[in-house]
Amino acid sequence: MNAVSPNPKAPPPSDLGDLLRYWRDVRGVSQLDLSLEAGISQRQISFIESGRSVPGRDTLLILAQTLDVPLRERNALLLAAGYAPVYAEPAWNAHEMQSVIRALERVVRQHEPFPAIVMDRHWNVLMTNDAAPRFFDCFFDMASREGPRNMLHLIFDPQGMRPFVADWDSVSRSLLQRVYRESVGHIVDAGTRRLLDELLAYPDVPLDWKTHHGPSAATTMPVIPLSFVSNGVVLRYFSMVTTVAAPQNVAAQELRLECMFPVDDETEARHRELLAAHAKDR
Repeated sequence: MNAVSPNPKAPPPSDLGDLLRYWRDVRGVSQLDLSLEAGISQRQISFIESGRSVPGRDTLLILAQTLDVPLRERNALLLAAGYAPVYAEPAWNAHEMQSVIRALERVVRQHEPFPAIVMDRHWNVLMTNDAAPRFFDCFFDMASREGPRNMLHLIFDPQGMRPFVADWDSVSRSLLQRVYRESVGHIVDAGTRRLLDELLAYPDVPLDWKTHHGPSAATTMPVIPLSFVSNGVVLRYFSMVTTVAAPQNVAAQELRLECMFPVDDETEARHRELLAAHAKDR
């Protein structure tokens, strides 16, 4: 379904100067570099960070844009400076999101018979095509899972897809690394840290996932496959992740569409057979 930015030891405080310094540190940008990139004097940036001055709203938004601060966190910067938030934070399926939702519905429908899943920033499932639950139901009873659906919990849970994942050590490491790499704005927020803690609590999760870059059977391929074993046959897929271009509100920025594709012709043929056999059994 980039480069990993350094993860600070503590979440950012609420003070404007500390928040701005936090984002500079996260991006690895000096005051001088930020000044040159944003067209704002280094002296003014220094005064903001020391608390000696509060910038105008437009100046603050320029700094946030230059530092690629996610929209949700730009609102936090504005609030810390005493301004009202600029970016709306509607529910993902709110009325103003309907044009985006309709587009996503078209895409997931067109991806049949392969799974397509729309998720939020923490991998919670918001929408799928028909193929996604049908595919996972071929391995275990999806109806037995309670509560909100989360794609990573589905894969890591021994009561879910975990027993059917091929090359578990490699797959689990790559998925955990993706949580870091693909977090919104490349920032590991409190929700992402909580998700990581929950995933690491499952059995047989490699503890060296953050630093391990060992050889894998997938190194000769242009993608990292997510493979599942069905009746002794390995089905190999890879993911293509799509996000909303130029988002203007928080919900749009945090949506992600993940489409699974078969890596080879054998997997495609077996995938179609698997869904057809499952449909006959129901």
